[in-house]
Amino acid sequence: MITRRPKLFISLIVSLALIAALVLWLGRSKPVEVIVRNAETGLVQDTVANTRAGTIEACRRAGISPSIGGQIAKLPVKEGDAVKAGQVLMELWNEDQTAQYALAQSEEKSARAQARQACVVAEVAKREAERQRQLQKTGLSSEEVVDKTDGDARAKQAACDAANASVEVSQARLSVVEAALDRTRLTAPFAGTVAEVNGEVGEFVTPSPVGIPTPPAVDLMDTSCLYVSAPMDEVDAPEIRVGMPALISMDSIPDRKFDGRVRRVAPYVLETEKQARTVDVEVDFLCPADCANMMPGYSADIEVILRSQESTLRIPTEALLEGNKVMLFGSDGVLHERGVETGLSNWEWTEVKSGLAEGDEVVVSVEREGVEDGADAVRDTDSGD
Repeated sequence: MITRRPKLFISLIVSLALIAALVLWLGRSKPVEVIVRNAETGLVQDTVANTRAGTIEACRRAGISPSIGGQIAKLPVKEGDAVKAGQVLMELWNEDQTAQYALAQSEEKSARAQARQACVVAEVAKREAERQRQLQKTGLSSEEVVDKTDGDARAKQAACDAANASVEVSQARLSVVEAALDRTRLTAPFAGTVAEVNGEVGEFVTPSPVGIPTPPAVDLMDTSCLYVSAPMDEVDAPEIRVGMPALISMDSIPDRKFDGRVRRVAPYVLETEKQARTVDVEVDFLCPADCANMMPGYSADIEVILRSQESTLRIPTEALLEGNKVMLFGSDGVLHERGVETGLSNWEWTEVKSGLAEGDEVVVSVEREGVEDGADAVRDTDSGD
């Protein structure tokens, strides 16, 4: 019994040590899984973006209506039709005006015929007066005959002039009737696409009363030229200039960005949103082919490129912590906080002027719990990145 007690005591101590080691092993902190990216060389652009969704607009768009009221007699176009400049879009009942136009044409034609007749007679009388003057020189005609033929020639020339004046009056009357007839026809002021038609054959349309806007009879837009209009924060607007390059993105085409150029910066601040006053900025698509499958009304966002830096060291902007710090993933599997000097930046990339070297791994999942200086970490292999 005396010899067994030391062995039991030693066994007890070993068991306690193993239990303590097990407790320590089970209680150790689990390494945090992090997503990392390499610092790399590439393009960084300093950009400003719109505060609310912008809209694709047509360069030319017109809501047009007849200048007079009347009953729709013809409606040769429908929504979605492509039309040429000058093409009739809507015609009101105008049979009375058509009859007046036909009458004016006939009167103008008659006046021209009468003018030709009077002028032919005047030409004959003029030649007769000239012949009598030649005969008078040879004594074969009297002065009385010469005076008579000369007066007759002048009278007939006056009749020719009066007939020509009547032609001008008839032409003016024809123009008046033609203008009245044109007022019953709604024509396209430019080539484009019919976006909306308000009315049917047989319905009556009336012009908008002064100060009371009404829906247009036809909404016409030129979809061959499109641009994006978007609100920019008043803080960012002073740096934006006409001609600056820009990038256009759309929710409907999420995997592509389109090149653009600033075409207009509004000279005033909108106060619709009191807490976020904005300035409207318009951006053209640089390549017309880009607009082939787009329609006015699509939502779009713009990024105006203020400055660019080629072939510079950059990291994802999401890796940047407050105070211009990043979390490095060390070769020892430990996270190390490091301060960096930054340059140009946008929502995607930030330029690093000092503090990092190309190839350094920085943590981009900085919002995860446990990401802190000195923490053990492992790469997140399930992130897919």
